[in-house]
Amino acid sequence: MKFLAATILVIQILVQAASAASVITVEQLRTMPNVTPETLIALFSDFEFRFHAEVQDYNVFLSTRSGDCDDFATLAADVLTRNGYTTHLVAVRMKGETHVVCYVEESHCYLDYNYRKDSKKTVNSDGSLIDIARKVADSFGRDWLATYEFTYQEKIKRLVDKIMTNRTTAAGKAS
Repeated sequence: MKFLAATILVIQILVQAASAASVITVEQLRTMPNVTPETLIALFSDFEFRFHAEVQDYNVFLSTRSGDCDDFATLAADVLTRNGYTTHLVAVRMKGETHVVCYVEESHCYLDYNYRKDSKKTVNSDGSLIDIARKVADSFGRDWLATYEFTYQEKIKRLVDKIMTNRTTAAGKAS
């Protein structure tokens, strides 16, 4: 029994060491040659969803291989912007849910953490806040209430633009 326990412990240590060796840092991402939106999001296909009220430090997100949509979108915007892309962070507020994506002008698409495991990892868009809001809300099966473009620098979110929906509920009251 002691041998089995010791063997399991050795295997766990080896697995952790192998995982730690494959952890990529934000600096490695920023200097990765020939990065594209598609190659970037593909690196996150095995990350777990784990909600955090605030955006995690990029290296914590990368080392734990877990986080949520704003962890991914803010990191993606940082990496892609440093590699010559024009990005926009967009938050879409729906009833009971807010979701953040990273729109990339040159690719006419946005990166959505929810699609990281899919074969098609980007979503085509004309880049307007309304188009992005509609597509994000549709993916949740909900109506959107508001959409915001914001920047995230030095751990501070700053509003760039916002749009409130004029949709009405079945009762005819503004939502």
